[in-house]
Amino acid sequence: MPEYALTIEVRTRPAGVTVVALAGELDHHTAPRLHRAVERTAEELPLVLDLTLLGFCDSVGVAELLFAFRRTRAAGTSLALAGTSPDLARLLAMAGVDGLLPSHPTVDAAVGALHRGG
Repeated sequence: MPEYALTIEVRTRPAGVTVVALAGELDHHTAPRLHRAVERTAEELPLVLDLTLLGFCDSVGVAELLFAFRRTRAAGTSLALAGTSPDLARLLAMAGVDGLLPSHPTVDAAVGALHRGG
């Protein structure tokens, strides 16, 4: 699988939240790129993973979502997912991690939930 099968855009919103937007496929070939991107984000800021344009995610990708969760938790902040597809929601539920990774329909909804502490 070519490296360009996943694009990652990292931006900090004025509300003090880092948004990492993913587009393409998150799998065993591309997951290390997400890992590195998450490691480079500011630890003290809440993190939103925008999955709106993510077309595929395998178990290695789920492991990277959990890495992001553990990293934010260790830093004393929070993580939220935005734009989770029905297929990914089903995968997260089957893996038993959907309760750890709160999902919201949009980035704005996720940012709002993080600011409300939910």
